[in-house]
Amino acid sequence: MGVEHKGDISALLDEVLPGDCLEQLQRVPSRSVDVVFADPPYNLQLSGNLTRPDQSRVDGVDAQWDKFDSFAAYDAFTRAWLAECRRVLKKDGTLWVIGSYHNIFRVGAIMQDLGFWLLNDVIWLKSNPMPNFRGRRFTNAHETLIWAAREKSSKYTFNYEALKALNDDKQMRSDWLLPLCTGHERLRNDKGEKLHPTQKPEALLYRVLLASTKPGDVVLDPFFGTGTTGAVAKRLGRRFIGIERDAAYAEQARKRIAAIKPLPGRDLQVAQPKRALPRVPFGTLVENGLIKPGEVLSDATGRIAARVRADGTLATAEASGSIHRLGALVQGLEACNGWTFWHVRRNGKLLPIDMLRQQYRQTLQQQHKQKENA
Repeated sequence: MGVEHKGDISALLDEVLPGDCLEQLQRVPSRSVDVVFADPPYNLQLSGNLTRPDQSRVDGVDAQWDKFDSFAAYDAFTRAWLAECRRVLKKDGTLWVIGSYHNIFRVGAIMQDLGFWLLNDVIWLKSNPMPNFRGRRFTNAHETLIWAAREKSSKYTFNYEALKALNDDKQMRSDWLLPLCTGHERLRNDKGEKLHPTQKPEALLYRVLLASTKPGDVVLDPFFGTGTTGAVAKRLGRRFIGIERDAAYAEQARKRIAAIKPLPGRDLQVAQPKRALPRVPFGTLVENGLIKPGEVLSDATGRIAARVRADGTLATAEASGSIHRLGALVQGLEACNGWTFWHVRRNGKLLPIDMLRQQYRQTLQQQHKQKENA
């Protein structure tokens, strides 16, 4: 399961470590990494060259790093690097692995054997997949990502609200329609050929890291390639550790990442879950003068009204109660979200009282930052 290693991770941050992933993983202290993103060899088991109908050769994956003598050899390799990744992950860390039908089922089974707790499988639907030239199978138009927590009890990061906002205020689904890496993003050599056959699009890593990391988190990629993970991590204000045994890939990754400009801290803020926000009772707004006793609140139409009392309750001629209880009562409902139902007049406009709650929370956050910087 991997021998525990203590040490300081700081010297490894934002570096591309050259060499074999199993050897370099030994340098990473135990429980020091927040997220691992792994794009391991797919073990495609290709035999001979793949050609198009015009007999031109398809530039596929035929490098030595993708070749294994047997399934047993591939499984042993997979078990070894996954065990090391589990060792270096923090208790609440998560692991992403991407693969094709050639390997992802073997990888998933080994992950479960090692104690990872599977959270989702995500299907990357390629909007521009490579055609099936021989016409003997379906066009292979997707790859699978497995997202797993280090263990069942892990309190992992999932930025649900941020992903929902990214998806036009709809829950982010587990099927992601994204194009292959093409155009200017595709790195090429001096001959104009693809530098790396399986370079992933930055949009894919952007979604992965936005979903499962926070600014400042450490992201490890044991199969770094040309550095997509590092490039996106740097742009999003995350730290990274890359491991790559091919010197040419590693050098291109360093150049690519050096040219990346991180986003300013203010632009890295994302939508927060309501449970993570400080609780603000309606009475707190009354205590702090944002809403005064005696003020009249109404619904959005202005037809239903209630007066604010000194203790933060509301009253009509017939009844009284909290913003939620009275809101439900005047509508004849079982329940009501008083924060969105009741409105207050400011500068001639009716505004939801929730806007005042948000303003108060911002004040609390600013005060907290001032204390931290003091």
